Amino acid sequence: MIVHIVMFKFKEQNKEQNIAKTKELLNSLVSKIEELTSLEVGVNFDTAERAYDLSLYSKFASKEDLNSYAIHSEHLKVVAFIKTVVVDSKVVDYIVE
Repeated sequence: MIVHIVMFKFKEQNKEQNIAKTKELLNSLVSKIEELTSLEVGVNFDTAERAYDLSLYSKFASKEDLNSYAIHSEHLKVVAFIKTVVVDSKVVDYIVE
């Protein structure tokens, strides 16, 4: 199994609305992308300087499924929106054996 985690730091302008919309868009991918076996989106309540605002935790059966997800048209639509509202993101992908 592959775990894909992404953390996002949002721009201050319309921050709460953009976090809510991003959460909604990401959650909608579960029903649209077959390769996505599970997904969890969390909004951070910590306001520390080093904290990120939202995290995505998702699982895939294989690296190939993760790669298919990455280029899926529905995922790319969400990515296009996210790029307009975030200032930074971090990612980690790992294999669970």
